[in-house]
Amino acid sequence: MTASSQRRGPLARFRVLDLTRVRSGPTCVRQLADWGADVIKIESPPGLGLAEAWGGSRNGADFQNLHRNKRGFTLNLKDPDGLKIFNQLVERSDVVAENYRPDVKFRLGIDYESLKKVNKRIVLASISGFGQSGPYAKRPGYDQVTQGMGGLMAITGEPGKGPMRAGCAVSDSAAGLYCALGIMTALLEREASGEGQWVEVSLLNAMIALLDFQAARWTIEKEVAQQAGNDHPTSIPTGVFQTADGYMNIAAAGNDMYGRLCRALGVEHLIDKPEYKDGKARSANRVALNKDLQDAMIKQTSAHWSARFEQHGVAGGPIYKMNEVFADPQVQHNLMSAPITHPQLGEIGLVNQPVRLSRTPHDIRSLTPECGAHTDEILHELGYQDGHIADLHKRNVV
Repeated sequence: MTASSQRRGPLARFRVLDLTRVRSGPTCVRQLADWGADVIKIESPPGLGLAEAWGGSRNGADFQNLHRNKRGFTLNLKDPDGLKIFNQLVERSDVVAENYRPDVKFRLGIDYESLKKVNKRIVLASISGFGQSGPYAKRPGYDQVTQGMGGLMAITGEPGKGPMRAGCAVSDSAAGLYCALGIMTALLEREASGEGQWVEVSLLNAMIALLDFQAARWTIEKEVAQQAGNDHPTSIPTGVFQTADGYMNIAAAGNDMYGRLCRALGVEHLIDKPEYKDGKARSANRVALNKDLQDAMIKQTSAHWSARFEQHGVAGGPIYKMNEVFADPQVQHNLMSAPITHPQLGEIGLVNQPVRLSRTPHDIRSLTPECGAHTDEILHELGYQDGHIADLHKRNVV
């Protein structure tokens, strides 16, 4: 049974040519692969010495998690015969995804206008650091840089201690997810028009969009958001509190939730205290309020308060290290670690899809392929014979 014949799911009728690398592009394409699309991951032939192994090793956690559910194909796009094969694939495909520097696709002859001449239904999805055009178009785009330029670092961290990056690749991941949404939108529009189009996303735009209400505070009210540490900038009390054995988050804005919190903590006298009587008062006196709440929280364990919060309907929860995240019974119930057997690594878990569909579920059906693992299979699908395939390998075309 071929890798292609194992596919199922709501996107099984689509083929995606994956030219992406590092994180933002693979994050985008993984969304399509998990829902059944026939994703062909295209890498340089091993003989050229350019094979990708982001994150240290091809068998490393990052690479394995990003590239599951794909078929591996090698192709030298700088060789005329390689470009010919690529265009044959474009004729039979729905999406081409890339995150090269904006000028690279034009040099290779795989820009949207060129691809459209091969297949007018093709959707080209491009992720860049700052945009396909404009004053920063040629700058290399990295997550940490766009976290800073997109405004996230200036509102993250403790007040007065300088900017702080988030603990994961926020702009990379956001760009990938927004791009996947853009591809889906283009494919839906194609059903009416019969034509594909060019989908563009940048790390910078994705980072700004993800800031949402923090960005809107400026665009609408001209208010510059500041660092608030673990406190919510506008909803009080929302923040981190130490317990007898760890730390917990509390999100208890609004009079009703605040009252429930006070009852859960056994500090009912704080409900009607004038300094805390409403949201405006609690915001003005947040330091004193947080101290009063902290004095109560430190007396019991996180498990004790979790049970009390659930009993009283209070929004709150423990702050986990990563091993504790995946040991949590709700996380295990949600199947967020998907088990799979790797020939070298043994039994491993991949981070599962967070989305669930009731009739057409996603499927983590195959491991990240070895470089070029399905090259011959795909060439046979295009009609190439064994002798021709051997010659292409010999010349490092594939």
